[in-house]
Amino acid sequence: MPAGSIPFIDDVPAVMTIAREMLAGEIAYLSGDHERGYELLRRAVAAEDALDYAEPSPWMVPTRHSLGALLLEQGRAAEAEGLYREDLAYHKGNVWSLHGLAECLERLGETDEARRVHAEFEAASAQASVDVSSSCFCRKDAE
Repeated sequence: MPAGSIPFIDDVPAVMTIAREMLAGEIAYLSGDHERGYELLRRAVAAEDALDYAEPSPWMVPTRHSLGALLLEQGRAAEAEGLYREDLAYHKGNVWSLHGLAECLERLGETDEARRVHAEFEAASAQASVDVSSSCFCRKDAE
């Protein structure tokens, strides 16, 4: 893309930074370097957060969904919980984050809140066009 191209409010290099970090993070993680993958995905989250507000967003794949799912895959539910709560602050009722948050709460033994969030997930998933079994299809253990 030519320098200075503007898809919406943000310029293309800012948006492509998210793509580059997210792709590199998932590749590193899936190659077995989990910590490097997390580091790169955290950079993708920061790059996504740095975008100016726009509807629709110039980046349509929430980075927190990927990072949260891969943290959960390694049993890091407390860390993932924070990501899903942050995402829900930005995107209230998001089916992907509701699924992730409910799973985190179940793993952390927060059964009452897990039931409440799971009910929200069920209501949101009734509107979804795909079955949601994880906050990201990048997660291998969520078949």
